[in-house]
Amino acid sequence: MGTIVLLDLMGGVALLLWGLHMVHSGILRAFGPELRNVLSKTLHNRFAAFAAGLGLTALLQSSTATALMTASFTSEGIVGLASALAIMLGANVGTTLIVQLLSFNIAAAAPVLFVIGVVAFRGGARTRIKDLGRVVIGLGLMLVALHVLLDTLAPAENAPGVRVLLGAVTGDPVLCILIAAALTWAAHSSVATVLLIMSLAYSHFVTPVAALALVLGANLGSALNPIFEGGRRDDPASYRFPVGNLFNRLVGVALVTPLLNPIAEILRSFQPDMARATAEFHFAFNLALALIFIGLLDPMAWALEKVFPARRQSTNPAAPLYLDESVLETPSLALADACRETLHMGDVVEVMLRQVMVALMTNDRALAGEVSRMDNVVDRLDEAIKLYLTKLTRGSLDDREGRRAMEIISFAINLEHVGDIIDKNLSEVAAKKIKRKLQFSSEGAAELTAFHKRVLDSLKTAFAVFISADVNDARALISEKARLRYAEIAAAERHFERLREGRPETLETTSLHLDVLRDLKRIHSHICSVAYPVLEAAGQMSAADVAESDPITVAAPNAKSAIR
Repeated sequence: MGTIVLLDLMGGVALLLWGLHMVHSGILRAFGPELRNVLSKTLHNRFAAFAAGLGLTALLQSSTATALMTASFTSEGIVGLASALAIMLGANVGTTLIVQLLSFNIAAAAPVLFVIGVVAFRGGARTRIKDLGRVVIGLGLMLVALHVLLDTLAPAENAPGVRVLLGAVTGDPVLCILIAAALTWAAHSSVATVLLIMSLAYSHFVTPVAALALVLGANLGSALNPIFEGGRRDDPASYRFPVGNLFNRLVGVALVTPLLNPIAEILRSFQPDMARATAEFHFAFNLALALIFIGLLDPMAWALEKVFPARRQSTNPAAPLYLDESVLETPSLALADACRETLHMGDVVEVMLRQVMVALMTNDRALAGEVSRMDNVVDRLDEAIKLYLTKLTRGSLDDREGRRAMEIISFAINLEHVGDIIDKNLSEVAAKKIKRKLQFSSEGAAELTAFHKRVLDSLKTAFAVFISADVNDARALISEKARLRYAEIAAAERHFERLREGRPETLETTSLHLDVLRDLKRIHSHICSVAYPVLEAAGQMSAADVAESDPITVAAPNAKSAIR
């Protein structure tokens, strides 16, 4: 009997966790970027930050997700430590709201939620509607899971072995706190743990004092995940935010633990239903901590900055700046980080493209060597981006996220090719010109400079297309590709005219001049590749576009298969 009860209990908890996962992933897929933007705009006032943390976590049903999102803002310097801690005070209150809702007997709503969710998920024309359907199905699963837990525990009252086991492990409040903290850390969900505790309290498997102690442990355990997942050993400052949140929890637990017996008596006097009493204690505990610490965040932030000093800035230019491993479980955030890192890589390529032309025109040997060293940075960043996205695609991505991952990989590959052309072709042309002490004719130098400027302008447009996916910019980029092809032909014809006139500078630099034109056009072709996925998604790919497009860009919509 005891074994069957424990198995049913584990099954109910697993169903509850899966329902929470569906709610969390559905909200993130539907509103992930918008939630991040809203959060970033409310960080300059601690009360607004508190409200943002509360609202966001009430939607996501995961204070861990809010913590990781906030930790990324903190590490990037977008938000101060005091505001970040205010967000977590709000997030801890936000997790109690779903517990409050589910503490009422609303299990009969589960079939209705399933019907609505399945209709939205299967029949939704837009991806966001499907994601919201996932959320509704997840809520239904959570209600069913609670019903399973209560039905499992009800007949178990006649199983003395189970009652003796639970009585033994929950007899000491401190042991209760440690057990619940470990369960919450393992499950990554204080909501699931508290709902399980409510079920145990409702069936009288644990005493009121033990139920309250278990709630304290669940709150403590929810602060452990951000430390293990958000902190980086090479950067002590990354531990400021999660340790500050854990410190709040520890202080609260230490203050309340000695008072559990009188608190339990008070709760029982006006709320005989222990499931409801447990939910109300969970809410009151987090609200009280928020009221206590909201005014103490500045000195706490100061102390944390002293204890966890910022690391020295890395002198390695090839080190990625934005690839945060802690957000890989949240695809929308991980894709945003990969996008930012690709733009960082693009900035390095842009500097290379500018400097190689200066080296060509001024015969600057040192600058040509610096360009070659920068190509190593581009190669390392390209490898880091692809490895990061490979890790991301091991998880569950929808079609939209898979396409975006593939677009980022494609653009990174093309930027790496641009870096190689600059390093292995244009830099070598510059080295030959410098070694032979040659000079372009004034007309030839002006033509190459103008051609180079058009390529640089297209690179900036490509960055805009990569970020915004604007169809008009994409079409303009492809149109410029056709115009630049004719410009190359015209520039070559003018060069041959000067060659026929017998100009000495033209005779000496003819192969170098034509090589520069050819390589700049090749660079421009790689730059324009970013436009093809945008045009394809908008249904504006002509037959000529398909013929000229990079096969990496348009032939591999499945990110997982493309990376493998």
